[in-house]
Amino acid sequence: MNRLLATATVPVADPDPLIAAVCEHLVEHEAQVERDGAAHVVTFPFGKGTLRAEEGRIELGAESADLSGLYYMRMALAGHIKHFARPQAPEVTWIGDGSDLVTPPNFRPAQVRAVSGITPHMRRITFVGADLGLFEAYGSLQLALIIPPNDGELVWPTIGRDGLLSWAEDKPRPALRRYTVRRCDLSTGEIDIDFVVHDDPGPGADFALRAKEGDWIGLFAPFGGAIRDDRDWYLIGGDETALPAIARTLESFPARKCGVALIEVAGPEEEQPIANRTGIEIRWLHRDGAEPGSVLAEAIRQIALPEDGGSCFVWTACEFDGFKSIRAHLRKERGLTREQHLAMAYWRKGQGEAEGDEG
Repeated sequence: MNRLLATATVPVADPDPLIAAVCEHLVEHEAQVERDGAAHVVTFPFGKGTLRAEEGRIELGAESADLSGLYYMRMALAGHIKHFARPQAPEVTWIGDGSDLVTPPNFRPAQVRAVSGITPHMRRITFVGADLGLFEAYGSLQLALIIPPNDGELVWPTIGRDGLLSWAEDKPRPALRRYTVRRCDLSTGEIDIDFVVHDDPGPGADFALRAKEGDWIGLFAPFGGAIRDDRDWYLIGGDETALPAIARTLESFPARKCGVALIEVAGPEEEQPIANRTGIEIRWLHRDGAEPGSVLAEAIRQIALPEDGGSCFVWTACEFDGFKSIRAHLRKERGLTREQHLAMAYWRKGQGEAEGDEG
């Protein structure tokens, strides 16, 4: 099978530290990074990338079996190079396959079909669209929403020469927020997404509060972050923002899976029914005014893991401070390897909805 290939030259004064930072971060996001001579080789399921330091520049390479994979790989390399080079903004221009891409291959427009209240602070929106198969796979729990401004036109993204999203300069730029796919039904073309709403809503929650049938929105990605399904025993933990991912997992895992699911919510009114088909016990934790993530972190410390660590997996997602505490506990006190756990921050106090951090 022919592989699609693209290359780019990125002018930077000191390439080695930048490459090291990018590779270290990509490892945190479940990439495999190896050395091949002078090049760092980054491998994801969707493709392979290379970063090679030369005097005053970085030579990038991206390859994949299909156009979508090549798009993801170009975006991963260019996006992280630009992020870790800040405040500088080195120019990245891809040549080769994929250079004529205009519309992101993983973008789909969708309309609101229905809006319902699940709990006092959780709203579910059902979207309908065409060709939504890429959002159905369990392994890609999350997608990004392209959210229209309150009083502005919703604009669709294009792809810049750097392989990243580009927006019309003469129109308000929409907000991008990451959410979990609660349900995807390809037979009806529907996707359910649950939104946590509070008194001071961010762009996603604000959209959920004002959404009505027929409103347009953009669906983008999907992203990973799934709870791996190859273990026997699980410790799963999260707050309201992680509740859709936890519920979808418990409703899709086979009955033989065992363990504990800890779900931190504001109070008993925020509990909701979950059609749990597994042997994983659900325990609801009530904050009752405590700091977000603190009750969850303490509960995780009290759970005994199986002595056979290779048969278990720990997955957690919550507010950033709670995430840091939980990740440190799992790595330093429990000694879990990357193959045994995945901890994520789904949001951060003072910043509302966030893109998310993983580790």
